[in-house]
Amino acid sequence: MKQGGSDAAKRAAGESAAEAVEDGMVVGLGTGSTAAHAIRALGRQIDEGLDVTGVPTSFQSRQLARECGVPLAEIDEVAIDLAIDGADEVAGGDLIKGGGAAHAREKIVDASADRFLVAADPTKEAETLSVPVPVEVLPAARTTVAATVEELGGEPQLRAAERKDGPVVTDNGNLVLDCAFGPIEDPERLARGLADTPGVVEHGLFVGLADEIHVGTEDGVTVREP
Repeated sequence: MKQGGSDAAKRAAGESAAEAVEDGMVVGLGTGSTAAHAIRALGRQIDEGLDVTGVPTSFQSRQLARECGVPLAEIDEVAIDLAIDGADEVAGGDLIKGGGAAHAREKIVDASADRFLVAADPTKEAETLSVPVPVEVLPAARTTVAATVEELGGEPQLRAAERKDGPVVTDNGNLVLDCAFGPIEDPERLARGLADTPGVVEHGLFVGLADEIHVGTEDGVTVREP
């Protein structure tokens, strides 16, 4: 996944997206370092009297929200007004997500929200999506899914855990294949191919879901609509 964005740029993007939250909203809380800045900003707004409810997309975002005093609800308990999330790569209005292996829950939250705001630093922007696509798979389907990914032109690699032996296991109890396709000229077609593969729980292509892109720099934020 792309690295290198400054913390100041990430903070600017996350805080900019958090400014769109209004009193009484239910807010989807994304996963990752940029989304974390949005969650912290919401916590500060709550301290100042804002009334919101958060819907976390991962164990990580749930823990941070609790630390920041954000009241929480489960995905199936509420209707989500606004979702704020980061991205591993952004091209136009299409995204690749899943660097934190939370993309299945993220997609449920982001797709169901009335508005989905992406917060990113400039290193995540690209003309064409090209970073590996994370694909969450049922453990028993790993080899069959990998074979289909190869038929689709990709090179699948099982994501290994850090500081422990074995693979990464998602919050849903599944495995992650990071699938390199090179430049993805037709994200919608690839998204359909992956989604139609038996054993795939969810893939990291978020096609046509974003309503606004907030790109932060150390000097400010640019907001654009795809």
